[in-house]
Order: sequence, then C-alpha cells, then structure tokens
Amino acid sequence: MAELLKFELVSPEKLLMSEDVQYVTVPGTEGDFTVMPRHAPVLSTIRPGVITVLQDGGGEERIFIRGGFAEVNPEGLTLLAEEAVPMADVSRETLDRHIKDLEEDVADASSDEKRARVQEALDHLKQLHDAL
Repeated sequence: MAELLKFELVSPEKLLMSEDVQYVTVPGTEGDFTVMPRHAPVLSTIRPGVITVLQDGGGEERIFIRGGFAEVNPEGLTLLAEEAVPMADVSRETLDRHIKDLEEDVADASSDEKRARVQEALDHLKQLHDAL
C-alpha cells in the first residue's frame, strides 16, 4: 500500500475535508505546487483557483478555492481557504459574483500594494471563468 498524505481543507465556517490522499495540487501565489507524502515544510498563500485532490482509491476531486493559506508540515497539508466550492457546483453565475466582488475590492483598495494583490486575484478568476 502506498504512503498517503493527511489532507485537511478548512473554511472559516467548518472543516470541509479531512482524509488521507495520494496528493493535492495547490494554486499558490508563486505558482502551482503539488504536495505528496513527505513533502518539505512549506507555508504559502493561495490565489483563487482550483485544487486537485487525488484520493486514495484513485478518484480525483477538483475544488475551487478563493484564496487562503497552505501549510505543509510533517503531519500533512492543511489548506485554510477563504471559500471552497466543489467544481461540480461552480457555475458561471458563481464566478460572475466573485468577479464583481473583487472588482469592487480593486476600486476600494486603500493602497497600491493591496490594489495590485486584489487585481491579480481578479485576473486569475477571470481566467477560470474563461476556462469554463
């Protein structure tokens, strides 16, 4: 039996997923990365995008994440997501709502640095929207 990775996906409201998986691909702000068992410790911010979870039985689950943090430690991977929605539940209308929210955030940004971060997230969401 192959070694598995302990994976937890947490939103502000609750624990969304807690299981042993083969790997998880994460949309980090510095680029996508895949976490497998025995991965080196990492702490990363997450841009809006899709995580891919390869489950123990070989099934794949794709989940839309709207930002957050990823922590890889000796115990496994924990994703603290601002929002998480299974891709099967994502619609153009959902993405349109998130895009509108981020466009408002860009307009309301209090600094150039914050505006640039939000604009980058907005650009990623628009790419995901176009990919649907």
